[in-house]
Parts: sequence; structure tokens; C-alpha cells
Amino acid sequence: MSNNTSKRTVRVLVTGSNGFIGKNLLVRLQEMENILLSTFVRADDISLLPNLVSSSDIIIHLAAENRPQNPDDFELVNVGLTKKICDALRVEYAENGRKVKLIFASSIQAEINNFYGRSKFNAEKEIQTLNEELQNPSIIFRYPGVFGKWCRPNYNSVVATFCNNIANGYPIKIHDPYTTIKLIYIDDLIEEIIEAFKLEDCILRWGKVTPEYNINLGDLAQKIKEFEKIRLNSKVGPVSKGFDRALYSTYISYLPSDKFSYEVSKYKDERGVFVEMLKTQESGQFSFFTAYPGVTRGGHYHHTKTEKFMVIKGSALFRFRDLNTGVISELKTSDQKTEIVDTIPGSAHNITNIGTDELIVMLWANEIFDPENPDTYVSKV
Repeated sequence: MSNNTSKRTVRVLVTGSNGFIGKNLLVRLQEMENILLSTFVRADDISLLPNLVSSSDIIIHLAAENRPQNPDDFELVNVGLTKKICDALRVEYAENGRKVKLIFASSIQAEINNFYGRSKFNAEKEIQTLNEELQNPSIIFRYPGVFGKWCRPNYNSVVATFCNNIANGYPIKIHDPYTTIKLIYIDDLIEEIIEAFKLEDCILRWGKVTPEYNINLGDLAQKIKEFEKIRLNSKVGPVSKGFDRALYSTYISYLPSDKFSYEVSKYKDERGVFVEMLKTQESGQFSFFTAYPGVTRGGHYHHTKTEKFMVIKGSALFRFRDLNTGVISELKTSDQKTEIVDTIPGSAHNITNIGTDELIVMLWANEIFDPENPDTYVSKV
């Protein structure tokens, strides 16, 4: 969806805006043009609600009681507040003939016979009744567990608890590692809510957030622990898409400020330094090295391994000798060019600092260096 929901200003009321979902939603809505936001939270006077409803085009009802000390509060808040919103919508229609789109955050626990589940189910019934009476446009989402940044740990999200505790060096407890949980990611949820803005008909819809992820607690804990190991071995798994991308982002969001950075090993000799920055399971590794003026590094060849170099600072001379033909090639490059130099399998190669300052070169290799099988053979150019 584009940042413009329409050319006119859309007035959006968010209840429970200081909760986990609400905080993420408000940031996203504030990024959009033509959105006028209002909020209603637990500390607000309930007498304000009718005016907020009548001043809105869309209501996103997120407010809920999850873990009250008194079980009666499930019904009081989850059903009671929903009923008040529906009653305010009835008044708005009776007085002004206007319908206000209502988007409701329910839970898959509405299918379960417990205090929380029954309260969500009964809240859904209030919205269904409103729709039957007025054909008020309504969308109900039954969410499974939601995870992502800003979720409160040690409360009602095992993902938040595991990420927070592992990131901060606290222990975690798993009663049954084979227990499977169903999850959705906060960014996917927010996008589905915003997509619901577009719906124009007056039928009751049941929204769905995709993708949904299923994982057992043991595997969940192991994945997060592997993220922590990146700081020790610089080796990162596939975190660019899907569940692993979302979970890694969530884990990172729980790092304390004193762990925003970490050191990696640096190898230094008379030529300069060499640092392995990051190793990936499927896409090789990233490093950088330095060379003092006049210093030559390299002087080897590979059968299969390939590399890409980019000069970040200084001037360099690359030399290649084809082991098959004996042909020698040379090229010069510097920090004045955004130029990548490939190494060629079967060609000995080296790099010389031909400038007067320290040479700094970024390096990508298509495989992680394996000391047992380095595919690196000394050979002069």
C-alpha cells in the first residue's frame, strides 16, 4: 500500500495505543500522509470515548486485558469497552447517518473456553450484532501469538521473553521443548491492518495475517541462541527472509545499549592487519585488510574459491598470472573509483600498495575460510 490512503484526510482512532501492537501501529501510521491520529488508553476518561468515535473515520480497537489480577476484568474490559464503542457507533449512525469502520484485534483464544478466550469471543459478538443491525463495516482479526520489537518480556510472549533473556544473559525455562506455537510478525500484522483501510463494503469480514509460522519451543530457543553466537564466531545463518529474518530482528531489538557493539578478531603483522567481519552459511564471508606503503599482499591462487576486492582508502596495483598460459595482467585502482576487482580461479594474484598512505581494502570470498581445506596455494605472480 502506498503512503497515501486517499487524497482526503483519514481520521483514525487507536484504542490501546500504548500496548505492543499499538506502539508499532502508531509509528507506522505517523509515516503515512493524510492520517489524523487520535488515541484512547486505559488511563483516559471513558466519557471521552463517544466524542472520539464521532470524530473518526476508522477505529482500530486494540485495547484489551490480558492478565488481570481479577478474572472479572476480562469481561469488564474486553467486552465492556467493545460494547461502549459499538454503542457510540449506534449513536453516531442515529444522529448523523454515518458509519465508522471498525477494526478489532481479537485472538485465536476466542475458540478456547477460558476467561480470556470467552471475553474475546463475547467482544466479537458485540461487533457482529452491530453489523447485523447497521451493516457497519467491521473487520475482526483473530491473531495467534504476535512477536516483534517492543513486546513486553516475561509477560505473555515467549518470543519476547526468550529474546530478552538471551540477549541480556538471563536464563530461560522450557517445560516442554516439543510444544508448538503459532506466530505472526508485528510488521505483517500492521500491514494487514492498514490494508483493511481500503475495504469499502459493509459486510463483516474476518481478517487474516500471513504468513503464519509454527515452531516448537526447543527450536525457537536454539535459533535465538545461534544469533547470540554470531558475536563469538562471526558466523550468521540465513536471516534475510521469512521467520528467521523476523526473529533475528526481534532478538536484536532486545540488546542492551552496552551490547550494541562487539569486537572481532584482528590479525596483525608487518604488512598490516586482516579482519574477518562476517561469515555466512551460504554466501561466503566479508573481511577487510590493510597494507602499508610498498607492501604486497597475496601471492597465491585458488582452484575454485573466488574473491571480490574494493579499495576503500589508498591506491593499489593488482597483478594476475594465469597458471595455464603464463599471461600476466595488471590493473590499478584507488579510492577514487567505486570499482570491484575479481580474482580468477587458476590465476595467481597479489595486491601492492602503490600509494603513500595506508591501503584499506574490503574483501568478499564466496566461501568461508576452512583451514583444513583452504584452497589457497602459494605462488608468485
